[in-house]
Amino acid sequence: MSRKSDIIKIKFSFGGKMKKHKNIMIQGTGSSVGKTLIVAGLCRIFAQDGYRVSPFKSQNMALNSFVDIEGLELSRGTVIQAEAGYEIPRAFMNPILLKPNSDNNSQVIINGKVGYTADAKSYFSHSKELKKIVLETYKNNIENKFDIAVLEGGGSPAEINLREYDLVNMGMAELVDSPVILVGNIDIGGVFAAIYGTVMLLDENDRKRIKGYIINKFRGDRDLLKPAIEILDKKFKDEGLDIKFLGVLPYADLKIEEEDSLSDEDKRVYSNDKKYINISVIKTKKMSNFTDFHAFKQYDDVRVKYIYDVKDLGDEDIIIFPGSKNTITDLEDLKKKGIFEKVKELKEKGKLSLESVVVYRC
Repeated sequence: MSRKSDIIKIKFSFGGKMKKHKNIMIQGTGSSVGKTLIVAGLCRIFAQDGYRVSPFKSQNMALNSFVDIEGLELSRGTVIQAEAGYEIPRAFMNPILLKPNSDNNSQVIINGKVGYTADAKSYFSHSKELKKIVLETYKNNIENKFDIAVLEGGGSPAEINLREYDLVNMGMAELVDSPVILVGNIDIGGVFAAIYGTVMLLDENDRKRIKGYIINKFRGDRDLLKPAIEILDKKFKDEGLDIKFLGVLPYADLKIEEEDSLSDEDKRVYSNDKKYINISVIKTKKMSNFTDFHAFKQYDDVRVKYIYDVKDLGDEDIIIFPGSKNTITDLEDLKKKGIFEKVKELKEKGKLSLESVVVYRC
């Protein structure tokens, strides 16, 4: 996001010399709407304006993590944001990291260190303690050291069944009294319903925190959006809400790592052209650090496909087994699907098989 760009124009009351810490929070109508990149862009803009700025994501769930200069873990998305703001990534920028061990429980990383393993019910029972940790981390490391904090929410704030435990969306905004900008993804359709529905599901106090909305990942003629924007703005006004349309961001084909899910680009098919190297990465349920393979995207003559089904194997040049957060479960699943035996068969025929960590024996 360039300072000179007219893609989005948002006016913040940060003008003049900074006398007091300020914050702004980016929340989304759901996952993968583009929150991470927008936070990174704002960090870059504020840094270029001469402010010391830090990203902050109170809680994140991902199997992909980064180790900071003190050997502490944090989410990779937060790393991108910190570097965008010319700051060294630190674990206090992401005080709670949840790393799923199975469908039922996760390892809880607190301020970069392993805390405990918990299922959803037991995790929520710690919500008061975790909110205290998050708030102390924010005040001691963010509020006291940075001019501006750009906070990122997680998923959607409209998870109304979890509001009392929330410490990543409106719960976090309330803790540090932050205004909120809501982001919707038009690329998947239904963006106006998503924005309006999200706002209207929130309680009155949470609605008032939302100062505006952004439409992200747009392709085409922006003028086509004007009638819908006018209708939406009128509906907000009729509800007594001062929520303004802030701008449209185009779909950007940026080669930035996906943090906790695979993008559509990673499901692309092979090329039959002999000049390409075709790589199959075996997709497992508890695959960890698949960002290890992000480097392949930088090469135009390499095609990477993630394998979900045994029938998709056989046309590649190289097969790679990724790391796993739960090796035994993943290995059993690969055997059940027939993928394990198929790879053994392909190896016997001379196919190159690699392991990103030595956990499988084919």
